[in-house]
Amino acid sequence: MNRRDDQNPFDEEAVNPFSNGNADPGSKSRIPKMVANTLGFGQKNDANVDIPLDSMKDPKKKEKELAAWDAELKKRERDLKRREDAVAGANVPADDKNWPPFFPIIHHDIANEIPVNAQRLQYLAFASWLGINICLVFNLIAVTVCWIKHGGVKIFFLATIYMLLGCPLSYVLWYRPLYRAMRTDSALKFSWFFLFYMLHIAFCIFAAIAPPIVFHGKSLTGILAAVDVFSDHVLVGVFYLIGFAFFCLESLLSLWVLQKVYLYFRGHK
Repeated sequence: MNRRDDQNPFDEEAVNPFSNGNADPGSKSRIPKMVANTLGFGQKNDANVDIPLDSMKDPKKKEKELAAWDAELKKRERDLKRREDAVAGANVPADDKNWPPFFPIIHHDIANEIPVNAQRLQYLAFASWLGINICLVFNLIAVTVCWIKHGGVKIFFLATIYMLLGCPLSYVLWYRPLYRAMRTDSALKFSWFFLFYMLHIAFCIFAAIAPPIVFHGKSLTGILAAVDVFSDHVLVGVFYLIGFAFFCLESLLSLWVLQKVYLYFRGHK
């Protein structure tokens, strides 16, 4: 067998991967054909490219969903803006009444609306407001007992007026301004609170003494009134002494709250 006739695998006319472009132009390289056969370019059985159809499914439906989301977001923004304007501009609380639970008459939610570092102080102020309500209610009870024993109806009507006016006015004049001041950090509302809370403290001290001036002497369960009625009726005197103790405790608690709120206000100026 003549080995000279065997084709040289390194001949440039053959498949020589090292061949450059200087070869005979008449010679045809098999590389493009091999590559084409290998990759399948230009063939009838080329691989099909799968295009996901999810992106082509009902674009109008997606537009409707986006429009609905946008409308819902704008609605929530309008509601939030309206609530903020009602609180800040109209000076009328837009919050729902939730306290006391059995008969809601005011909105009160310290845990969710007051900053964490001020919640304890707000609870103390709330205890002070409840305290003056208890004092005025018990004052009416004690004066009613005195009225039954002595027959003086004037002191009963005065004690009723104190209770009917004192309970709501204490909330409107100083507790609600403090609640809003804690929630919004408003210096104006803090000033309003300080003004009327000092008047509240002055009334508590006056009621604990109960001098026979300005108010009718026995319409408040102070120490002077207690001493006066104790000699006549021991039971009435006991009621008046309890009322005196309530007003004393309320005065001390109020002074403590005033000091704490003032320090808090000074620290946040």
